[in-house]
Amino acid sequence: MLDIVGRSDSERNIEKTKWGIYILLVLISVASGTIVPVHIAFIPLLIPPLLLVFNKMELDRRIISCVICFGIVAKYMVFPVGYGAIYLNDILVYSINEAGQGLGFSVARGMAPGAMVIPVLGMLVGLLVAFFFTYRKKRVYSDAPLKAEEKPVQERKLLPLQKILILVAVVSTLGVQVMTGSMVFGGMVGFSILALSGVMKWSEQDTVFDNGMRMMAMVGFIMVAAAGFAAVMRATGQVPDLVQQSVTLIGDSRALAALVMLMVGLIITISIGSSFSTVPIIAAIFVPLGLEYGFSALAIIALIGTAGALGDAGSPVSDSTLGPTVGLNADRQHDHIWDTVVPTFIHFNIPLIIFGWIAAMIL
Repeated sequence: MLDIVGRSDSERNIEKTKWGIYILLVLISVASGTIVPVHIAFIPLLIPPLLLVFNKMELDRRIISCVICFGIVAKYMVFPVGYGAIYLNDILVYSINEAGQGLGFSVARGMAPGAMVIPVLGMLVGLLVAFFFTYRKKRVYSDAPLKAEEKPVQERKLLPLQKILILVAVVSTLGVQVMTGSMVFGGMVGFSILALSGVMKWSEQDTVFDNGMRMMAMVGFIMVAAAGFAAVMRATGQVPDLVQQSVTLIGDSRALAALVMLMVGLIITISIGSSFSTVPIIAAIFVPLGLEYGFSALAIIALIGTAGALGDAGSPVSDSTLGPTVGLNADRQHDHIWDTVVPTFIHFNIPLIIFGWIAAMIL
């Protein structure tokens, strides 16, 4: 009886630990694009050392990939800070206003977060389904050695003053972002404080900075290319004809029109792998199409914002899926397609379509 009770208590403790890990990973993933804008750079540092812990708990790594992906995607869809400020204000609102210039249509920056709340609730529902139904059973992994390049770095002891300066850097980064509206200025201030603190050696700072630049350069290139494509579409003057042809094919059904727009966004984002790059492309078509069907400003924001985010969670070439795989496959026991792409596609894209459609119909 004592043995049974002991095992029951042990299982309860493991369950509590699992939920603690889930909540912590969500918070860190959200913070990585808001408070400390490092995006997915935290994953190869944080996850590989935890793999042995996951193995002992027989924790299904597919749920970990869903948890991290949720935090990475949801943060920029609803929080107008860091990467969210770029997606919601600099890309989503800007692209909508650019597309609506000749139509007498525009939206305000403050409207975007509220319009995206319902779609993000859909992602939360998908994550809860993964928690309580899909991946609630245990999964056994072997304690395989990590890949050489994924071995965790040696722990470096920090002085009390350095810990204080790290906290000051984090607070300063967020504060400067909020005050100036610029993630670049916030990052510069935070990086400068860290450089002066001695947390990073002077010999390492060039490498850290260069790696960050390389990671963001590709994102910037794709965004520029997508914006250029959208500008060419508008310059040709064929968008109105395309809209009229679409209306002819879809008919008078607003519900069907909303569903078609979301599916188009899903297809484009999966192929590109970036929601940030999808929005400028689809906004040029979706704004006049949405106005043609009488959608409200909030509904148009929700449609384009959701259509852009659709596929980001389930694209094989998205940083939202590549990042979790890099960390979870450090011991070569996590398949990118079946253990990251498919789980995130099922649990996030399907709810996004449903809740994005609901948002378009009720807003």
